[in-house]
Amino acid sequence: MPDIDGNRLLRDLYAARAIGTYKTGVHRPTYSADDMTARHWLADRLTEAGLTAEIDGIGNVIGRSAAPGPKLLLGSHMETQPHAGWLDGAMGVIYGLEVARALLPHFGNAIEVGAWADEEGHFGNFLGSRSFVRGLDDAEIAATVNRHDGTPLPTALAQAGLAGRPRARLDPARYRGYLEAHIEQGDELDTSGLRLGIVTSIVGIWQFMIRFDGVQNHAGTTRMAIRKDAGVALVRLAGAIEARFPQVAGPRSVWTTGRIRLEPGAPSIVPGGAEMLFQFRDADPARLAAMEQALEALVAEANAGPCTVTLTNLSRWTPKLMDPGFQDALERAAQARAPGMHIRMPSGAGHDAQIFADRLPAAMLFVPSIGGISHHYAEDTKDADLVLGCQVLADAAAAILGG
Repeated sequence: MPDIDGNRLLRDLYAARAIGTYKTGVHRPTYSADDMTARHWLADRLTEAGLTAEIDGIGNVIGRSAAPGPKLLLGSHMETQPHAGWLDGAMGVIYGLEVARALLPHFGNAIEVGAWADEEGHFGNFLGSRSFVRGLDDAEIAATVNRHDGTPLPTALAQAGLAGRPRARLDPARYRGYLEAHIEQGDELDTSGLRLGIVTSIVGIWQFMIRFDGVQNHAGTTRMAIRKDAGVALVRLAGAIEARFPQVAGPRSVWTTGRIRLEPGAPSIVPGGAEMLFQFRDADPARLAAMEQALEALVAEANAGPCTVTLTNLSRWTPKLMDPGFQDALERAAQARAPGMHIRMPSGAGHDAQIFADRLPAAMLFVPSIGGISHHYAEDTKDADLVLGCQVLADAAAAILGG
């Protein structure tokens, strides 16, 4: 099997880390100046590797090969969460770059590389990979805004120098499949002392807005017996969820109240309205349905109180199984390079690979996150694990290309 150049890999990873540095991490929001600098830097590295690089109209960076025959597509994303880690996303892209270079003498330019825009959801979940795999129409783009500051997507694209560029589309016949590498973003590998995770499935994520409507009134003169306090109703439902969900959840189920808003949010006013952004995740569709049924029952019970409670589903990302043959290739490579140091595991986070799995055989490889930290500037992985992960990905890619 071809060997990667570990020192070259680390140099590229640390060079990417220097673009948008924030403390020990990176702040590179989608279409920001630093994000676009990183995309152009990547395009230059892809060109140096013998690929033809383009940045399309949604911001995807794609390194294409002119060589004949089917290709293997590798990738992830370059932008980050606000003030977050340096490896989440970028590691998988730089792995693709290094695998393309390592396999060039053996397979020609059979590896293509993509950095998919806005996986992190500043404007919309998996914006770049959805555009590439499924297509985005102009109406959806016109209706999309930045969830942090409200900037319309067309404005952001224009400011980034992307307006008017065509949006690239996937040709499934061109590829044998898609591989993505990522830090685990949890602590299972780190706490178990294992070094590699072969992803079996990518979690389903169901997100809801729960709205509470009561009566706004004076905090000093409104008797407790007649209050319709939307904030209290919200807190009671949140507590009921924490009590009920462990009874219906599976061993890997998780749920999160990610945002709470009280209206008007003043110390001397009984809140007349409140909102609660809530999501749950599992890789089992039946478990997701059971959790939704439990949530609906709890909302119905809450409506027996003084406030009106409304449940609205915002999104449903269904679980996606990874290709069994690609999983086997990754496992054989892992066992050859680090015997007994891998595990098959589901992904508790969403990734671009779940979008590609709709059209191509797809698989993912995890390396440890130290302390399980991600989406924070303290996110990190040992250099030795970074090199090992890339080598295993290269070995699996070579095996897939070799048939």
